[in-house]
Amino acid sequence: MQSRALEILVGFFVCLGVAAVFVLTFRVASLDTVGKGDTYRVSGMFQNIGGLKVGAAVSMAGVKIGRVREISIDPASFQAKVSMDILKQYDKIPEDSSAKILTSGLLGEQYIGLEPGGMDDYLKDGSELTLTQSALVLENLIGQFLAGSSGKDDKLADAIGKLADSLQAKNNGATAGAH
Repeated sequence: MQSRALEILVGFFVCLGVAAVFVLTFRVASLDTVGKGDTYRVSGMFQNIGGLKVGAAVSMAGVKIGRVREISIDPASFQAKVSMDILKQYDKIPEDSSAKILTSGLLGEQYIGLEPGGMDDYLKDGSELTLTQSALVLENLIGQFLAGSSGKDDKLADAIGKLADSLQAKNNGATAGAH
């Protein structure tokens, strides 16, 4: 009888642990911050989106106001078209606002930051942001630095090259693991 009660108690704690993992997953993913209400969709074209993903935050002045809904390639311009869902409570964003792909921290996740413009007309469902700034890709910056070095600092250039290779290998490994 005692072993049966122990089995039930262990089973209860296992179920409790699984439930805690689900709650933690939704908290970390911040799925509850955006989506409690009506949204309108806006889009923007970017030369390079870096590591931006569907579900990434859209923020203004540090406040999350939406989520990235869809990412696709425009067949005419071969640019990345990013569609964003913005909460309707933020319906007074000027039409000439700009969108930048930013990174939280040095190597953190990427998100879209909106900077308000000055027009009296506002973004509405189906609007397109024309002022966009692509992601800053660390590997490209390092490559430009290495190409521009005149050979004086070979040790520094080698160290930076190795850093770039390891970062790219890490990104490729993370991408391969995600598929």
